[in-house]
Amino acid sequence: MQHEPTWNRATYDISDGTVLGAEPLRRLITGETPVVRLRGLLGEKELDTARRQAHDLLSLASTVNYTNGSLTTVGPYLAAHLDDAQDYFDIASRANERMAHAGFDLPARVRAALRQTFELAALEPASGPDGRSYGEAVIRLHADGVRNPLHNDHIARDAAGTAWRVADVVGQLSCIVCLQECDWGGELVTYRKPWEPRDERWKVPGELGYRSEVVATAPRHIFRPQTYDVYLINPTYYHEIEEVHGATRTTLGFFIGFTDGTLNHAVAWG
Repeated sequence: MQHEPTWNRATYDISDGTVLGAEPLRRLITGETPVVRLRGLLGEKELDTARRQAHDLLSLASTVNYTNGSLTTVGPYLAAHLDDAQDYFDIASRANERMAHAGFDLPARVRAALRQTFELAALEPASGPDGRSYGEAVIRLHADGVRNPLHNDHIARDAAGTAWRVADVVGQLSCIVCLQECDWGGELVTYRKPWEPRDERWKVPGELGYRSEVVATAPRHIFRPQTYDVYLINPTYYHEIEEVHGATRTTLGFFIGFTDGTLNHAVAWG
């Protein structure tokens, strides 16, 4: 009998400028790899500076509370504003401007490094029909005691039939920069189970995410990010973040959407 290979992350040390090409991205999109971890994408000193700048921006953070979790972010999360484009673009504009005013250019630095590493022809912030930019990224805070329930992020599903340009992407990834790890806990658990329409029976009404039954038979991968890690996942697969303990788990994240199957041209948004 032939056994399925272990579903494990791929770790690359690219501190020497190694170019990987598009294959690691393709393996994420097809579900062959749960996590692509990049060591040395950016230098530790510049990430230390970015962490201090991110913490200086915390006065801009907003929290949305649910009975089974909370989301504390700097910058807008598009899926929460799909019914109100004006509100989203107003928040995105303010967040982009304040990040720029604070000298926080980490989103642009990460995009440039990803373009080089994966040989992308383009990776720029998405823009609306009138030229307004989407949010460049989201700073996300998981304080002591916070966990992120089982969920998936799927813009082609959530924005289907709307005027949002990112609704037409043919593949979606998440890029996350770990600016500060927690003392313990905070593991990212990814399940080898992409969302499909029949899963909606497991959706938790009025709360975040899905019931655990939706991934009951799916293989899972556990990854505890460390400070300075840059990693990518396919967010259309189910994932959750275990309860954080101690220091606040601080990350910068944005979505990447590809405009065609070549995985050569992409846009980013928060």
